[in-house]
Amino acid sequence: MNIIKSSVTSFNSIEFIVDDFDHFIFANFIVKNNNKILKIKSSKVNINKIIFTLEATIDIKYDCILFYDENIYSKCNYLKLFSSKEFNDKFYTDEKLGAIYNKNFTQFKLWSPVAEKVTLLIYNNGDITEPEKPKRFPMDCKNGLFNITVYEDLKNKFYTYEVKVYEQINETIDPYAISCGINGQRGAIVDLSDTNPDGFENDISPKTINNFTDAIIYEMSIRDITKNPNSGAFHKGKFLGLCEENTKSTIKEPTGLDYIKNLGITHLQIMPMFDFSYKSTDERNPIDYNWGYDPQNYNIPEGSYSTDPYTPITRIRELKEMIQTVHKNGISINMDVVYNHMYGEKDNCFEKVFPGYYFRHIEDGTLSNGSMCGNETASEMPMMRKFIIDSVLYWAKEYHLDGFRFDLMGLHDIQTMNILRNELYKLNRPIMMYGEGWDLPSSLPSELRASKNNAEKIPEIGFFNDRIRDVLKGNVFQKSDQGYISGKENLENEIRICVRGSIKNDGSFVSPIQSINYITCHDNNTLWDKLILTNGFEPEDVRIERQKFSLGIILTCQGIPFFQNGMEFLRSKQGIENSYNSPDSINSVDWDVKDKYIFVTDYIKNLIKIRKKHPSFRLSTLEEITNKLQFLLDVPRNVVAFTIKNDDKLEAWKNILVIYNANRNAVKINLPNLKWNLVVDKYIIDENTIETCTNNYTAEGISISILYSV
Repeated sequence: MNIIKSSVTSFNSIEFIVDDFDHFIFANFIVKNNNKILKIKSSKVNINKIIFTLEATIDIKYDCILFYDENIYSKCNYLKLFSSKEFNDKFYTDEKLGAIYNKNFTQFKLWSPVAEKVTLLIYNNGDITEPEKPKRFPMDCKNGLFNITVYEDLKNKFYTYEVKVYEQINETIDPYAISCGINGQRGAIVDLSDTNPDGFENDISPKTINNFTDAIIYEMSIRDITKNPNSGAFHKGKFLGLCEENTKSTIKEPTGLDYIKNLGITHLQIMPMFDFSYKSTDERNPIDYNWGYDPQNYNIPEGSYSTDPYTPITRIRELKEMIQTVHKNGISINMDVVYNHMYGEKDNCFEKVFPGYYFRHIEDGTLSNGSMCGNETASEMPMMRKFIIDSVLYWAKEYHLDGFRFDLMGLHDIQTMNILRNELYKLNRPIMMYGEGWDLPSSLPSELRASKNNAEKIPEIGFFNDRIRDVLKGNVFQKSDQGYISGKENLENEIRICVRGSIKNDGSFVSPIQSINYITCHDNNTLWDKLILTNGFEPEDVRIERQKFSLGIILTCQGIPFFQNGMEFLRSKQGIENSYNSPDSINSVDWDVKDKYIFVTDYIKNLIKIRKKHPSFRLSTLEEITNKLQFLLDVPRNVVAFTIKNDDKLEAWKNILVIYNANRNAVKINLPNLKWNLVVDKYIIDENTIETCTNNYTAEGISISILYSV
């Protein structure tokens, strides 16, 4: 007989399965915990499981082992107990965790109910390669919370925890550390007031939006935006690179921050800028490129983006200086956060502090892997939920961030996301929350996931809209598949759904604020590279028309428009579909390309002006869209046309007509019986009117047209 699987299910019960139900003797079983035999009070069989109730309480700081005889035994898994209400009611804490600095003392708090012993280690140096004997301070424990107050000024010292758990001794950085030494392996004790640039306490978010649908999101990477030699920036690839004003390209055209400001977007979505794994990008010599979707320290800025990653306050101050500068230029900042997984399955601070608690597992005890990165965090566990909420609120308050984009948001649970949404509302400013709502294979039940399928359960959180993405450019996983912009036919009804913000009854969302309308982001091919795959047989000028057409649609659909840095000037990554670790020659923004295609950028820039100026393109409720937006039905094939009627006092155009013509040829459109002023056609955007039309209008091929009547 063998014990196949055994689990601790409460503080005084275990369950297990044997492979031979007919030939074992109950009396032969023994349960040992902390070298003590725990007497079995009662037993029962439930289908194929045997359940023992014990007389004594199991001490979770030690292994619990079930023996049948000396040669047949099984170490009981604690995961069912750790995920139980009983466990979390007993050990959950609301206390502030981490290193809490004061000039005369610093208090350290670490939560680990399973740790047998925790010792605080204080270092003078943040570099683990420099030999140093640390000062050691044994920590007291009360109900799973380890605590110590060191009565001396520890500012600019470094610290780790030595955690003894299940006979293993691990040295680890604090999960709540707010800065660190080189490569993020020792936490830093900092006075946050030392990290503020002049005037940062008065920094406020620019008033770019009243409703979330007012936002226009522009995704970029700190490294990419200034790393190219032709960026004109001095601090190439750094936080400070985005602070530099008056940077110029080879032909003296604006780059960097000035370019972004002139473009007119409202929100920068910045790809990961928390501390990501030093195994991806070595802060000592950051030659190797990585996007950073491999978290190491969630509450610490990435050191490779700092001019001095050895000095803990520098990475904080320079990020704050960047945020302050961007805010002064009227642009909000959304942070790309990756709470769904950690870089290493075992070599991470959570696992070293409390093995098993912070990550999801499947029935056999192995890690759930919906992230496809080897692990996924368990946001539904109360202390992981607390960490995510604490972390986001820390970034929002300390760094004055304006929004959060959640990587693989569908792996988080609905309750956590709704609690966080409510906490951010309490800050009394419009902080965005949105993410990837893909329904990925996970041990979290599908009805609990913050996925697009459950949009009605999280009505004030946005989702990347893969429907509009794939309808416009073709299936993202099929390289040669075409979409509406590249020539595929019979997609008019799908486009109409997208125009309405993909809201019910024919879409996925309950409100247009949930629809993040995009066609490409950092993932997969750039749109230009996708068009080469699907339409490489066409002349370049035709593909340019298709790219302009796509952004025209994105900027005139209801919902929240999003586009990737460089999409507006045909950015290419030389056909590299997943450039997460490709060199700067692939990833950095080539400003010479921007200058070459400046006419495309100017067209998009003027479309952005129109969207921002006219509330009709930014309706914020299902009711408004239902009442104000109507489609023209008498139109040629591959054409979608709609009107927006508006009596808003802020809207100068009381009737707006938008026409999408996906045909290569021009088509004649019968106009509603009004006098229409054409302001956007295939080539020109002029709010002073290109021409006046009655009865009908001829729309050029592969174009967007906008007309209005007063």
